[in-house]
Amino acid sequence: MRISEAQKLIRDIYGERDARRGILGTSLHLGEEIGELFRAIRIENPENIEDELADSFAWLLSVSDLLGVELETVFQKRYGSGCPKCLSIPCRCAEV
Repeated sequence: MRISEAQKLIRDIYGERDARRGILGTSLHLGEEIGELFRAIRIENPENIEDELADSFAWLLSVSDLLGVELETVFQKRYGSGCPKCLSIPCRCAEV
């Protein structure tokens, strides 16, 4: 499944609810899901990590959709040529 297809699927499933909740409310849910992902990583629960990664991605797609941003397009634009700073694959920037 392409990112654009995933974004459409999430829009079809949750678009009306997301629109009622608005960008701020939906963004807060994204933040909560990221927190749940961090907890799953901290306690090393692989099954829960997978669920939380999927949930975080779904909420990111919802936020993107509410903002009118096609995530696949902007991702390709930003990372399609490699690292946005050094334009290399793999990245050759100094590690921080």
